[in-house]
Amino acid sequence: MTSLLADVLAELAALDDPKIRAVNERHGDDHGVNLTKLRAVAKRLKAQPALASELWATEDTSARLLAILVSRPRDYSADDLDALLRDARTPKVHDWLLANLVKKSRYSEELRVRWMADDDPVVASAGWHLTSVRAAKKPHGLDLAALLDVIEAQMKDAPDRLQWSMNETLAQIGIAHPDLRTRAVGIGERLGVLKDYPTPPNCTSPYAPDWIAEMVRRQ
Repeated sequence: MTSLLADVLAELAALDDPKIRAVNERHGDDHGVNLTKLRAVAKRLKAQPALASELWATEDTSARLLAILVSRPRDYSADDLDALLRDARTPKVHDWLLANLVKKSRYSEELRVRWMADDDPVVASAGWHLTSVRAAKKPHGLDLAALLDVIEAQMKDAPDRLQWSMNETLAQIGIAHPDLRTRAVGIGERLGVLKDYPTPPNCTSPYAPDWIAEMVRRQ
């Protein structure tokens, strides 16, 4: 272990808050560091690929989140990013890996296609999440009607993480594509996925028909 890694791990340990950890553990994440403080550590360290590799290898969730923040997308090949995603283990690491590295990588479309066809539902969920982004922002080349066919046939019984990403794609198609909006809303109503999801006041429900209606209203 390098001295820098030891110092950083000691700093993360000092920042660990049992109350934050307890809240995160209810959502499947085993870390207790305030994320604003974690970002401040990353800002001070700046990009350090070697340190990122060492932090990831610890398998500690806080260390892995920091590893993502001190990484640069260009430092990773498509296979590197694929391996990291499969090793991500917790939802927050999975989400940050997608947001901070995969989406900004030149391999994002290659990985989207690769992951959509994966047998692992968590890996497939990453492909569907990237598809939801494309459906909203860069739909050219996507067969949106075919995606709706798959969602209609498979989303109801999909595992949680995959179901969530498929639902996200359904909503984004309905929001961004008026010609498919009626069909997207109809699929959402028939399947009823996330209809009873507990949604805090002033937040948008993830139930696709309500989500679509609210976003269209705001437009």
